[in-house]
Amino acid sequence: MIQEPEAHEPEGPETDEPEATRRDAGVAESTRANRGWWDRNADEYQVEHGTFLGDDRFVWGPEGLDEVEAELLGPPQELKGKDVLEIGAGAAQCARWLAAQGARPVALDLSHRQLQHALRIGGSFPLVCADAGALPFADASFDLACSAYGALPFVADPRLVLREVRRVLRPGGRFVFSVTHPIRWAFPDEPGPEGLSVSSSYFDRTPYVEQDEEGRAVYVEHHRTLGDRVRDIVVSGFRLADLVEPEWPAWNTSEWGGWSPLRGNLVPGTAIFVCERD
Repeated sequence: MIQEPEAHEPEGPETDEPEATRRDAGVAESTRANRGWWDRNADEYQVEHGTFLGDDRFVWGPEGLDEVEAELLGPPQELKGKDVLEIGAGAAQCARWLAAQGARPVALDLSHRQLQHALRIGGSFPLVCADAGALPFADASFDLACSAYGALPFVADPRLVLREVRRVLRPGGRFVFSVTHPIRWAFPDEPGPEGLSVSSSYFDRTPYVEQDEEGRAVYVEHHRTLGDRVRDIVVSGFRLADLVEPEWPAWNTSEWGGWSPLRGNLVPGTAIFVCERD
C-alpha cells in the first residue's frame, strides 16, 4: 500500500560517491539498482525539478515540449474517457494532466518513494508500484500508454517493456515514449562548452553504471542507437508513426543535468517515439 511520505527534509544522495564506469549490467541488476536509486533520490529530484514539471503538466523532456501543444497522444478533447497507462510516472504529473482532460489514467512506477510523492500531490487515479517489464494488467486494458523519460532508458532489455505495453494496449492503441536522444551518448554529460566535443563512440552500447565500493551497481542507464530503438519498436509488434526531436525553445533558460540552451541549440537532447499497435 502506498502511503504519503513523512514530512521531513529531502534526503540527499548517498554519502559515499559511487564510481562511474561503463560495464555490462543485466535485467535483474539494472532493476535492483534503479529501484534503489529512485527510492533514495526521489525527494531531491522532486525538490530540484518539481517546479519545472509542475503538479499537473505533461512535459516530454527538459526542452519543455508540452503535450498541450504537441498532441502526440491525440487532441486533448479526444482523451476524454480513454484508459491511459503512464509508465515511469514519478510523481504522476502527466497522469494528473490526463485526468484533467477527462481520461482515466493509471500511474505506474518502479519506485515506491516516487509514488509517495504522487500521493502527496493528490489525484483520484490509481498508483501502481510495479516493473514495466512485467505489467500487472490484463491484455487489452488500455487505449493509450505514455512514458516521459520513464523506464525505457533504464532497462537492459527494452523489448520486454515494449512487448508488455503492446499486450496491454487495445488494437489501434498508441504508445508514446521519450528518452535521451541517442546522439548524446557520444558527448560528455555536461551543459557547458565541455559538453560539445565527442568523447566516445556513438556505437558503444556498454551501459553507464554507478557502483559502490564493492562493485554493486547503484544506478544503471542503457544506450541504444537510433536504429536500435526503431528495430526494438518494430520487432515488438508496433508501427513507428513518428519520431520527434524537440528543438530548444527561446523561453527555456533552464539547465537540467547535461541539457542546456547552449547544447540544445546545437544538438538534440530528446527523442520521442510515437508507436501504434495495429
